[in-house]
Amino acid sequence: MVWAKMKFPFEKRVKLAQGLWLLSWLATLGGAITFCLGCFLKTELRRRAEVMDNTETYIVPNTLIIAGMASMGINYFAGRICQDALDPYFCCSIFFTTLMLLGVILSFIMRGTLEGSLKVGLKNGIRFYKDTDTPGRCFQKQTIDRLQMQFQCCGNNDFKDWFEVQWISNRYLDFSSKEVKDRIRSNVDGRYLLDGVPFSCCNPSSPRPCIQYKLTNNSAHYNYEYQSEEMNIFVRGCREALLNYYIGLMNSFAAVVLSVFVVQGTVLASLRYLETSMEAVLGQENMEIETEGYLLEKSISETIMEYLDPVMKILLLNQVEDGQAKAEEGAAGTSAAPAK
Repeated sequence: MVWAKMKFPFEKRVKLAQGLWLLSWLATLGGAITFCLGCFLKTELRRRAEVMDNTETYIVPNTLIIAGMASMGINYFAGRICQDALDPYFCCSIFFTTLMLLGVILSFIMRGTLEGSLKVGLKNGIRFYKDTDTPGRCFQKQTIDRLQMQFQCCGNNDFKDWFEVQWISNRYLDFSSKEVKDRIRSNVDGRYLLDGVPFSCCNPSSPRPCIQYKLTNNSAHYNYEYQSEEMNIFVRGCREALLNYYIGLMNSFAAVVLSVFVVQGTVLASLRYLETSMEAVLGQENMEIETEGYLLEKSISETIMEYLDPVMKILLLNQVEDGQAKAEEGAAGTSAAPAK
């Protein structure tokens, strides 16, 4: 049974062809936008690769880049492709349109992976903050400081993460000082820990001069109450700040790419209607007759099964061949066994 059948008079076919030309250029522009969005997102992820633990998050920008490039190429050369090889054009278009939709879906489900990557990456970044003389970590301090100032955050979960690591290098500690010796001896691991944070955690909007050290000691500062007073450092963790930033980017990009997907899908549907409506005109002297166009020759379920049947046959054939091979191996092993 033909699915989504419509009648097309001559004037309607002409308007459909003209609209298809315009839609193809819009889809080309949409592909360029998708490509640019993918490049921008990948650049933003790479800028902060030092505070991320894996590269799995690159799957979203990579998908958008590939889908955008394919969309530009397919729609730009749509006219020539349709004349020479319509079926390959449809297959390629459907594949990359689906890839574009996949990019939209991935942008919504990558939150867990992104959060896990930031959690481990920021933890390591804070731990290596003091290693400015270690090759490969020389710019870790600069990265963390710029990150905390730009996103107005402090630590991984919150500012207390700095209490658990030695973020001041031994190079800048006076080991002849009794205070330094006592603090190192009081720690099991022999680290110089203190209830303080780097300068980049200071909130410039606070009216009070920044308190970096002895944050939890009320008696160390005049007119200061740690639990009740609004602190003059950033209290939001950098993982939350970065996660909100990247999720916001991905959600915005997903809305744009979804619009491009709708345009690309409209191009495919319009091209299919034009092709099927023109089949009845071929060989006719009167080109202005009314024809019928459709999207599928059969229903959706029948079309899906038609494409799945060859795949299922191949899978079943492989299972049968594997079963025969195992049976032959078993028979060979039985015949080789010595008789008692």
